[in-house]
Amino acid sequence: MAIIYILLSIVVLFIIIINLPVFGRLPKGLRLNKIHQMPNYRDGALQNLSITPMQPEGVSFFTILKAFFFQKNPGKSPDKALPFITPDIAGKTKNNNPEIIWFGHSSYLIKVDGFRILVDPIFSKTPSPFSFIGGKAFLGTDVVNADQFENIDILLITHDHYDHLDYQSILKIAPKAKSIVTSLGVGEHLEKWGIITEKINELGWNQSITLFNKLNFTAVPARHFTGRKFKRNQTLWSAFLLKTANYKLFLGGDSGYDTHFAKIGEEFGPFDLALLECGQYHEYWPYIHMFPEQTVQAAIDLKAKVLMPVHWGKFSLAMHPWNEPIKRIVEAASLKQLPLVTPRLGETVILNEYLPTENWWLEQ
Repeated sequence: MAIIYILLSIVVLFIIIINLPVFGRLPKGLRLNKIHQMPNYRDGALQNLSITPMQPEGVSFFTILKAFFFQKNPGKSPDKALPFITPDIAGKTKNNNPEIIWFGHSSYLIKVDGFRILVDPIFSKTPSPFSFIGGKAFLGTDVVNADQFENIDILLITHDHYDHLDYQSILKIAPKAKSIVTSLGVGEHLEKWGIITEKINELGWNQSITLFNKLNFTAVPARHFTGRKFKRNQTLWSAFLLKTANYKLFLGGDSGYDTHFAKIGEEFGPFDLALLECGQYHEYWPYIHMFPEQTVQAAIDLKAKVLMPVHWGKFSLAMHPWNEPIKRIVEAASLKQLPLVTPRLGETVILNEYLPTENWWLEQ
């Protein structure tokens, strides 16, 4: 009888945990109907354009867990605090050129035409609901916090993974944001967390919206997946094109390499700047994240004039050394003669005016 009570207690605890607000909520009603009507919805889930297994043949989930938790991986975190420049978050652009401020991982602020666009903000100390998964943010990356982002014009969320849709940051930033742009289905999480429906704009691939009569966003395909609990690919994952009066930016989110980059480049390019992931890769999951050399090729496919690598510099979500991605991408970009911008955390990049390229990570 005691065993039965223990098992029941475990079941009850499990149910309580998976229903915590941080996990969000699966789409339903009209939103679910829209997802079912998407061209890439079949077999009960949203699909990538190409067949995309989570890991290559012969690699099991348990193999990955063993490597992640028990394999020695030196250099996963920097030995000392990373240099961080205190940014002017609230100020306007000093001229007509877009400004970009990177805060580590895939979080950055774009200032353009008098507007402020905040992308995938994660200012929590860990990139998951549990501190023992994903580790803690690197030293020096907590100089900026979510409370500082008041009255953001547009909050953009690429997809619902914890390291892009951060519950604690959303609770502080989203209620004060004037508008939200995200992938189809992500609005269900936001509504569960108390964000009013009227400010949420969800896009399917190749759908567009213009906000404030000046800023045009288009969701385009990426090669990735979604899910905050156990059921995957019930919400969409996207990259976003931002078109202003004078500039075009590619906001990449998460994506493995594939032919979609060249197709986007042909249809929408060239881009003045491409912000693309370059970290958290491994041969155990080669289809859902890019290796640095692939990131450079993706930027070339997109016809990007300048590449800014993100998805590194704050958390260690793979087994590679923390600064390996940027070292490899600098070398690959040099070989391909692709202009690269590598700002310090908090440093302001100004297109056509200030594009820092100092190898600051070598000092760590």
